Amino acid sequence: MTMRSCYVAASLLVTLGVSVPLAASADSAFRAKPEVFVGTAGQCSPAPAGGNIVTSAWLPGIGLPDEGSANPPTPNTNPSRNSADPQLGLLLSKNGLTTNCSSADATIQNFSSGTTITTLGFDFRLGGHCGAGAPRFNVTAVGGTTYFVGCASGVHTPAPQDPQWERVRFSNADFFPAGFVIGTTPVQSIEIIFDEGTDTSSVSDPTGVGLTVLDNIYLNHSFIKTGTGTSPSP
Repeated sequence: MTMRSCYVAASLLVTLGVSVPLAASADSAFRAKPEVFVGTAGQCSPAPAGGNIVTSAWLPGIGLPDEGSANPPTPNTNPSRNSADPQLGLLLSKNGLTTNCSSADATIQNFSSGTTITTLGFDFRLGGHCGAGAPRFNVTAVGGTTYFVGCASGVHTPAPQDPQWERVRFSNADFFPAGFVIGTTPVQSIEIIFDEGTDTSSVSDPTGVGLTVLDNIYLNHSFIKTGTGTSPSP
């Protein structure tokens, strides 16, 4: 995992812009690999080293139906489909303070360095955290600049599969710092970062639960609906 500031976004009280909803498309060849960052004393200085309070995992039963039907799916209408779809969702959890130098993450795999982003977003489960800084995409351009776009920005609409989920779509105005241009800026790598903890609230999370569940991660007109792995390994 690349070195980065674990909780810088939480300290940036920025107002991000408005975007335009984008159309859905096919399943993605991209993958979101669960990872965690627990900083050492050297990485986190002058703050203390991070703690083992973060988890990133694709888990069954917490996501949306992969074939796009309503959630929950109607029992027995297609038993083979129901049994074959574990409804995986990406859990990102930080069980402690935002200032703890740690984060629950996912690295986007199979993205070719030097290409551009044409669409970006995800669905998140209401009741989980959706703040200005987390969950967020960290998008590193080929030139080395890392731009971020947080869940609280963009256009929010009810997710079509389940109104207990919300769909988020981002545009150029949502990126910080300014200057990232969708479809133009060459991109080196993309990560999903969750580093806001139980002391940080959001509109959908007034008490600060320190976790979120994502699904239908939307990149370049295709969805990441499923994945494998738990980090750290049990």
